[in-house]
Amino acid sequence: HVQLVESGGGSVQAGGSLRLSCAASGYTYSSYCMGWFRQAPGKEREGVAVFYTATRRPYYIEAVKGRFTIPRDAAGNTLHLEVNSLKPEDTAVYYCAADNKCGGPWYAQKTFNYWGQGTQVTVS
Repeated sequence: HVQLVESGGGSVQAGGSLRLSCAASGYTYSSYCMGWFRQAPGKEREGVAVFYTATRRPYYIEAVKGRFTIPRDAAGNTLHLEVNSLKPEDTAVYYCAADNKCGGPWYAQKTFNYWGQGTQVTVS
């Protein structure tokens, strides 16, 4: 039984930083992708970043490039997302997602079978 648990959200002022974490348990696949999505009030959930264990490469949406980073030491069953230079428009619930096949676009919800409950990020 795969479980994903996010942590690290909070309330910060514009320009601030947070470090989000996603701890996965019950995941025995040797190769998988883990992604971060976010959903702002009244908006669709959108893919923000992803990390592929097979290639050890991260990808980001344009809106967060240069501000959000998946650390290069990403390994094991915990994925971090360092969010810097936060803007009010980054306010959202941030979700962690994982999948072992990763057969679809990384920014698409349908690519991922496993989801966490989310952690709130509020930027004022």
